[in-house]
Amino acid sequence: QVQLVESGGGLVQAGGSLRLSCAASGRSFSSSAMGWFRQAPGKEREFVATINGISETTAYAGSVKGRFTISRDTAKNTVFLQMNNLKPEDTAVYFCAGRSTYYTSTSQRFYEYWGQGTQVTVSS
Repeated sequence: QVQLVESGGGLVQAGGSLRLSCAASGRSFSSSAMGWFRQAPGKEREFVATINGISETTAYAGSVKGRFTISRDTAKNTVFLQMNNLKPEDTAVYFCAGRSTYYTSTSQRFYEYWGQGTQVTVSS
């Protein structure tokens, strides 16, 4: 059974940092594209960041570019999202997602595997 388990969420003040982790089990994602998405209260889930499974090329939503960094540890089958200079509008449930292919997508409908999410709350 494939599982993605997020951790590292919490409550932080504006300007602070958090590092989210996504640990995968049940299959190797070492050559798979991985992504992070988020869903704020009353809003649809949106793309945050993605990383290519081969080249490790990354892409970000405009709202987080320059503040968030996606990375991976293939040996540990884990993906990270380093979030710096957090803002209250970053408050959301953050989801890790994986593809069965190496190339990235900003569209959630192309991701076959999903975690349960971790809450990030940024206070002003």
